[in-house]
Order: sequence, then C-alpha cells, then structure tokens
Amino acid sequence: MRLRIATRGSDLALWQARFVAERVESVRSDATAELVVVTTGGDRDQTSPISAIGGRGVFAKEVQAAVLDGRADIAVHSAKDLTSTPPGGLTIGSFPARADVRDVLIGAELRDLRPGATIATGSVRRRTQLAHARPDLNFVELRGNVPSRVAKAGVGGVAAVVLAAAGLQRLGMESDIAEYLDTDIVLPQVGQGALAIECRDDDTATLDVLNSIDDPAVRSLVEAERAWLRVLGSGCELPVGGLASWEGGEIQLQVVLCALDGSVALRGIATGRDPEAVGAEAAHEVLDLMGGHSLLESS
Repeated sequence: MRLRIATRGSDLALWQARFVAERVESVRSDATAELVVVTTGGDRDQTSPISAIGGRGVFAKEVQAAVLDGRADIAVHSAKDLTSTPPGGLTIGSFPARADVRDVLIGAELRDLRPGATIATGSVRRRTQLAHARPDLNFVELRGNVPSRVAKAGVGGVAAVVLAAAGLQRLGMESDIAEYLDTDIVLPQVGQGALAIECRDDDTATLDVLNSIDDPAVRSLVEAERAWLRVLGSGCELPVGGLASWEGGEIQLQVVLCALDGSVALRGIATGRDPEAVGAEAAHEVLDLMGGHSLLESS
C-alpha cells in the first residue's frame, strides 16, 4: 500500500510528516509512505502578521487541497494550525501521541525581563496573555521557521522570543529554551503539541490505516479544545487559548478569551466525559456567565 503524505516543506513540518510515515510503516508492514511537499500562503509570505493573511488555517489550506484533488492520500498538520471544522470532504483520521503543550521563552526568563523589555512573537494569543501578566512589556512581530525565530532572541533590541515547546523538542533544540511558561500565565493554542492527520472522508482504506496510529485519549482532549473553539465561531477575532487534560477519569478543559490589548483575560474551566459537551460548557461559562459576549461584540 502506497501512502502519499502532503506536508509543508519547513524542517518542523517535514519532521512531523516523517514521524507519521514511520508510525504507519511500523504498524502496517505492507505500507510505503512518500512525502508530497506543498507550499502554503503562510510559507510564501514570511513578513505579514498571520492574522493579516488568513489567520488560523493559513498553513493548512493548500496541504488539504492536495488531498482533496488526489495528489496525496493524507495531510499532516500541527493541530493548532487547523480551523475548528475540517473542510468538506476531509476528516481527521488520527491524533497520534501528543508532545509538550507549553509555550517557552528563548533568550530570558519572564522574571528577568526588565520593565519595557521587547518580546517577539507572531501569536496574538501569546502577546495578549503576556501583556496581561506583564503590562510593561513591548511586543514586535515574529515570522519565519523555528531556527530563524530562535536566532532573533537578543538581536536588535529583542530580549526574548516566544515559541511552542513541541517544535523545539522535535527539532532537538531544547537547549535554547530559557523558560517553560506556566499555563497559568500563557494558556496554549487549541491543539498545541498535537498532530492532526486528515484524509478524504470516503477513503475507508486510508482511514483504517490512520485509526491504527490514533491515540483515543489524545483525540478526546483535542476534540474538547476544538469544540470550545467551534462554539466561539469563525467570526471570533479575539485571542483564544484552550487546554484539556485527563483528571480522575474526566476531561478538564481550561480556556481563555482575551481582549486584543491584554487588558482583559477571561478564564473558564469545564469538566466532563463528552468532549463536545465539555467544550460547550466552557464556552457557556466564559461567554454567558463571565461577559465574554460583550468582549466579542466590542472586538
């Protein structure tokens, strides 16, 4: 069985695609995987803020198209890059084992940053939560692949940069990490640290292969996070975070919805066994009980 894997061409994306290829070949002796490298809009534009060129999904659309038009059989994504609902014709067939969910600082620890220090990040979510914790900090845009972003720390007045721990760990760059940020300070992106593998929803043979490398425990957690995002709706332009974990046999979902300037950070928590219900409950708490609807309307 030949399995064509659509992926972006960055070092991290290729690592992720090869990881999936190895997993598939280890559980299916008849499977042979090959990579189909796709350039996305986010790869072509390395200077504009992500929010200005399409936001969530900008690194996924062309990779998904390769599967839909038959150039590839599966697409491998960082789950945090996906919109809350797959495009028509695709389904997420596997969420393999999840890596570290946290964000990290490169260059300096948060407590050591002087008042007015400059932080570089391409994520509005990271910026607003850090601004909420440290209103004195300044922020500049950060784009590029993982090594180029790491290299910006300590250069041109940038005291530190913020990245996802998982990407650095996967590329063997843990030694560059100055601090793992506590999730009480910066709640991760929905799906952070997880991989999501899509295929055509009518491709039963490929779905069977992907099911063999699916981690049901991870799937339930990521589905709860994505359910929270889905309730907010595609029109939500505010910074959003979400992190689910297993606590005593139940899913515990922590969420945050922030004002763009970091002045407000609404945090909620929900617990239960059904991922969709937990996501909806978290949304109800933040939107209906904590005034999140007013925050959305003012954005």
